[in-house]
Amino acid sequence: MADRLMKKKKLISYKERDRAMVRAIVGANWGDEGKGKITDMLAETSDIIVRFQGGSNAGHTIINNYGKFALHLLPSGVFYNHTTSIIGNGVALNIPYLVKEIKSLIEKGVPKPKVLVSDRAQIIMPYHIKFDEYEEERLGKNSFGSTKSGIAPFYSDKYAKIGFQVSELFDDEILKEKIERVCIQKDVLLEHLYHKPAIDKAELLETLHEYRDMIAPYVCDTALFIQEAIKAGKTVLLEGQLGTLKDPDFGIYPMVTSSSTLASYGAIGAGIPPYEIKDIIAVVKAYSSAVGAGEFVSEIFGEEADELRHRGGDGREYGATTGRPRRMGWFDAVASRYGVRMQGATQVSLTVLDVLGYLDELPICVGYEIDGKITRDFPVTAELKKAKPVYEKLPGWKCEIKGVRKYEELPENCRKYIEFIEKELGVPVTMVSNGPGREDIIYKK
Repeated sequence: MADRLMKKKKLISYKERDRAMVRAIVGANWGDEGKGKITDMLAETSDIIVRFQGGSNAGHTIINNYGKFALHLLPSGVFYNHTTSIIGNGVALNIPYLVKEIKSLIEKGVPKPKVLVSDRAQIIMPYHIKFDEYEEERLGKNSFGSTKSGIAPFYSDKYAKIGFQVSELFDDEILKEKIERVCIQKDVLLEHLYHKPAIDKAELLETLHEYRDMIAPYVCDTALFIQEAIKAGKTVLLEGQLGTLKDPDFGIYPMVTSSSTLASYGAIGAGIPPYEIKDIIAVVKAYSSAVGAGEFVSEIFGEEADELRHRGGDGREYGATTGRPRRMGWFDAVASRYGVRMQGATQVSLTVLDVLGYLDELPICVGYEIDGKITRDFPVTAELKKAKPVYEKLPGWKCEIKGVRKYEELPENCRKYIEFIEKELGVPVTMVSNGPGREDIIYKK
């Protein structure tokens, strides 16, 4: 009880000190770092939580008093009565999925969350999901490991200026004209590239009408709402999806997602000035994991990987969206340092540390060997393909650390592991997660 009160006091004082602050919570690695738990925790002292990019292609797992949840579109702060959850203009909006997600929370006893959706957000269309499936099928063994959520086709259409904006749902003339124009392009690809049936225009219009009715209660000018809230002294939390290494510019291209995963994009995807973002929390796993294809230097295989996968995460290491087993690896200081730097992190949250208590020693990848030379800098993909991990091994602590609430009460070897990582990253580790629940957190001074 005293520890809980101390935690709350610390969070409240943080809020009071940085009132009207905009914070971003982002991943420093391949995604699946445990951002959902940290967002859920910090949402307690926030007024507004904003999803600013991505879509339903990645999930955040949260365990709290209501149960265990895998959120895909909703921000991770929806479990608090005092918060407003916003789907920003930068999100790939799957309307049926969002409505279903809200309904599933209510069915599990969660109070109906206050949700707002940007009138400038663009919509994932049924054919986006189909095109995603068709392309992965066409590529076969050369596929990108897509979640088949329609994300890449969606963003392609957005920047080709043939996407559907939420505001357009309320104008039938615009809808009909755009359907005609879009189908000319899509049907050519369907017929000649994928050998699939053409789009039924009447059915598509009917679907868009259904989307309009579903989303109408939530639509507003969210950028204006957030900016007015900041002026009024509210605290805003920007929640990122995936991690640095999945960014289309700075990630392991082309095995990346289609929207920027960096905190700096939060300003665009939420519709606020960039100077408002004062604090950037980069979430880093105490080991490495990844879903999908792409370079992964510290990856491990066989029984070693199976053991870590079985013990890992908040219920084993399987994708929250796909259910696929995650690829496993040891902590990669090279990739993590790069990820933290590109996010512009002011602090780091280290997660799933409790998982590693079974190990006699802990390998940390401190460098890459490329063509006989060792580097500590994260290279471009072409060089990354040739990289071999250079490890330094630290002794394990060989005990359970769940339930520990004070940093100084952690085993010495555990503290040494954290401090080694902190030194490698060059950014303070301020929070250590040692279990799946909200209360499983240690604040490091």
